[in-house]
Parts: sequence; structure tokens; C-alpha cells
Amino acid sequence: MTRAFLFPGQGAQTIGMGQALAQDYAAAQAVFDEVDEALGEKLSDLIWTGSQDDLTLTRNAQPALMATSMAAMAALKSEGVTIEAAAYVAGHSLGEYSALCAAGALSLADTARLLRTRGQAMQEAVPVGKGAMAALLGLDLATAQKVAKAAAQGQICTAANDNDPAQVVVSGHREAVERAVELAKAEGAKRAILLPVSAPFHCALMDPAAEVMADALSHVDIERPAVPVVGNITAHAESSPMLLRNHLVDQVTGAVRWRESVLWMAAHGVTETWEIGAGKALTGMVRRIDKSLATRTVGTPDEVRAAAETLNG
Repeated sequence: MTRAFLFPGQGAQTIGMGQALAQDYAAAQAVFDEVDEALGEKLSDLIWTGSQDDLTLTRNAQPALMATSMAAMAALKSEGVTIEAAAYVAGHSLGEYSALCAAGALSLADTARLLRTRGQAMQEAVPVGKGAMAALLGLDLATAQKVAKAAAQGQICTAANDNDPAQVVVSGHREAVERAVELAKAEGAKRAILLPVSAPFHCALMDPAAEVMADALSHVDIERPAVPVVGNITAHAESSPMLLRNHLVDQVTGAVRWRESVLWMAAHGVTETWEIGAGKALTGMVRRIDKSLATRTVGTPDEVRAAAETLNG
């Protein structure tokens, strides 16, 4: 088996995620402790005992999901599984930061601070209520792009996430996205629904956030990753620190090319994916993209031990 480690993005957050990992593995607890210290607050308390509404705030959800993924990676390492067990790493949106951290390109503390900055900047880029995102289910990318273009009418409306063959998310001005929902239904979408998000991610309305991230990223060290990172923007593997830095800026406003990323990995020998951290949304997408790929989720102590057993015999 040639595997890729995948790291989830926003939407996977749940109260209590990662707590069992921290209870079973000292190394996982140490991850949460380091993130708390880097942020100067007890984010772990919010993750484990806070309110779902507070956890879902972009500024909290982004570092929280990364911390949970890194806790799972630390637990895997305790069981003898290192990052080199993967041929590639990839993450969905903020998950790209988790992938870079897992591969040693970014330090854990820097990743936590960058994601707090990213979440805050994305939240503040557009006044609440001015933007929206909608999932168009049952339309391919080309049709979704046609719908978005027709819905724009002088406003911004673009395909933001190409998740799988039958799920594309559009993002932009609220009125334009609402028009896209209606047009998508006329184009034969099975469903077209507004998403409960606080800002219109991955579109040109995020330009102010991209500027903030360009500045923040200019002040951190990015090392060459231990394994190549398949990026959201390019949908192919990259290891150059300079390019990885540029891609993190570009992905704030650019589309997440997840479907193409998975197809690229499959074409380059990947036969199995491990979703590291909270939830199983990426695993569902992978199955819809390429049914030949084996999948596994690694987010609980039992899943960590089972994954390690498959490698260690």
C-alpha cells in the first residue's frame, strides 16, 4: 500500500475532539499544551468542554482542528508510525497547514498562531451577512462554474471548493450565491443549499485576508517538508519552501482543488488514504472521487492502534 495522509478542514469540528487521544497518549496531550501556550489561552478547554457555537467561530475552529490532527499524528508516532509512512500529505483548506506541520515544514507553535491569524483575518475580511457559500450537489465543476458566472451579475460568485464529482461549493456576495442556488436547481442539481459559514471563503472577497496572511507568513520559517505536500491551489505535489509559502497566500482567495488533488495522488501511486484528525468528511469525498482507493480514519485511540497494527504487523 502506498498511502497519503489527509487533514480535514473547517466543518469537522466537534466538542470533545481529541480528548480521548490526550487521555491515552502523553504526546497528544503535549500537542494541546503547546498550542495553548502558543495562543496564550486554553483553547483545549474550549475544544473539550466549550460550546459548539464558540468552537465553530473561524478563529477557534482553524487552530482547534489543526491541534486535533497533530495530536493524532503524535499518537501515531507513539505507536511507531512516522510521517514517512506516507508518500504524500494533503489538507483541505486550513488542513493544508496541518499537512505542512505534520511534514515538518512548519513548527506546531507557528502553525497555531498562523491559523488564529488566518481565521481572524478571514472572519474580518467581509462584514457579516455580506457574503455566503452554497453547496451545489449533483453538478460537475464545469456546470457549477457556468452557474456561478451566470449568478454573478456584476458581483462575485465563483466555484470555491471542487470537493468531489458531485459536490462543488460556490462563494461570493450573498445575493449572487442565492441566485446561484436557484440557477443550480434549474440546471438539475439534486440539492443546492446555503452553508452555515461565517464568511465567503476562497473567493476574491477574501483579498484583505490574503494580504494579512502574506505578511504573517513572511515572518515564519518554512522548511522543506519530509514528504511532498499536494497543494489546494495546484493539485500536485510540492516541496519548495518558497512555493509552499506562496501557495498558502494564494489559497485564501483561490479554489480548493480537492477532487483533482485526490486524482493526482491516485495517478502517482497512492492506493490508500488516512484521514488524520476529526471527522470523516474527506474519506467520503475520496470514495466518491476514486472508489479504488482504500480509506481509513485516524482520530481516536482505537483507530490509532488499528492503523499502527496494519503497518507494524
